[in-house]
Amino acid sequence: MRDKRRYSDRREYLIEAVRKRRKKIREMAVDYKGGKCRLCGYNKCSEALEFHHLDSSVKDFGISHKGYTRGWKRVKRELDKCAMLCANCHREVHAGKQLLRETVVEKSGELREPLKQ
Repeated sequence: MRDKRRYSDRREYLIEAVRKRRKKIREMAVDYKGGKCRLCGYNKCSEALEFHHLDSSVKDFGISHKGYTRGWKRVKRELDKCAMLCANCHREVHAGKQLLRETVVEKSGELREPLKQ
């Protein structure tokens, strides 16, 4: 009788594969949004960059909460609803200390052409 493959046999491999995929999706997302904070231009550490939904009523999912487990096309659609901010600016926007101007033209698409308004 053939032995069946079990999760426990491949657990470490699968955990590592998921970790690598999430890291790759995050790197692609940071690159897609320009690699720097929209407000202050911070770009020293990509781990300090976060995604802020411009309108939370159209938010399908949080990019950093299970967002990296989804496919790139779906993540990209969600990123189009977001601005990239450094952690400090993100906290200030949520605290009402800093305003995120909606009039700044976001870049989108593979060639980074400006969105038509």
